Amino acid sequence: MPVKQAFKHEQQRVPVKIWTDDVDEASKEQLARIAQLPFVHHHVAAMPDVHLGIGATIGSVIATDGAIIPAAVGVDLGCGMVAARLSLTANEVDEKALQKAFDGITRAVPVGKAQHRDQDVLADAVRPFVQPLEAMCQKHPDLLKSFGKFSKWMNQMGTLGGGNHFIEVCLDESGRVWVMLHSGSRGIGNALASYFIALARRDMERWLIQLPHRDLAYFPEGAEHFEDYMQAVSWAQDYARVNRECMLALVLKALEGCLPLFTVTDEVVNCHHNYVAREHHYGKNVWVTRKGAIRARVGDVGIVPGSMGVGA
Repeated sequence: MPVKQAFKHEQQRVPVKIWTDDVDEASKEQLARIAQLPFVHHHVAAMPDVHLGIGATIGSVIATDGAIIPAAVGVDLGCGMVAARLSLTANEVDEKALQKAFDGITRAVPVGKAQHRDQDVLADAVRPFVQPLEAMCQKHPDLLKSFGKFSKWMNQMGTLGGGNHFIEVCLDESGRVWVMLHSGSRGIGNALASYFIALARRDMERWLIQLPHRDLAYFPEGAEHFEDYMQAVSWAQDYARVNRECMLALVLKALEGCLPLFTVTDEVVNCHHNYVAREHHYGKNVWVTRKGAIRARVGDVGIVPGSMGVGA
């Protein structure tokens, strides 16, 4: 898909490339501020659904060389989607079955601030995350203040976030039935991200670094808090991915008594759209922040849900 428009203002170091004609001026200004930063690599990309966000424009991709902007990565670390195609078609599922499915999913998956009451429900999924989080909290004791009871995040494994997060039983263009859901790293991911966003701002003040906007505070690679932040991001992104896997398992189990006998066909798709990863682009190994965007290399399979597809 060709670039619809590109711009480079006087203060920008790199151009902004936008894959839509429909972008408001506030979003353009936010994209231009990001493009001023000395470590942004090659260009800033904006997707067809681009719109104003905190730190960085939602629907943007930012490659950085030697630094990461925590607020650009965002507070719902690892937010993304998972989808599984079932061996059912539309004519095998009636309204009565769908109502039973809705009721079953509602009982199986807590939503918003809710959590599983039984700590053992998903103990095996939670166990690998305990020691790394304890280590982070030993190094950054204030993290404990950010998310209160240490056990709450454990019980939120396998639960759905609020806002625009959702679970749905849907159809593709061929009338095949899918289960799809959208969620992230829950309260613990928000707490980790918020803590390090504030820490980055304090570092900028301490080093007397002037920024185009306070939300663009960053951690330089090799600096005191860079590795700590990356450990937190990696932890939360893994948590978000496993959270979606657990929810999908709970949903499929709930559907077993509601829909006709089915199996899951093909490979389950599970992808982040709020994350940072190390990749090679335009001759350099860089940190790529995708905020409301998925990776789309040759062979990649992704999910573009609901309103994200309106401008495509």
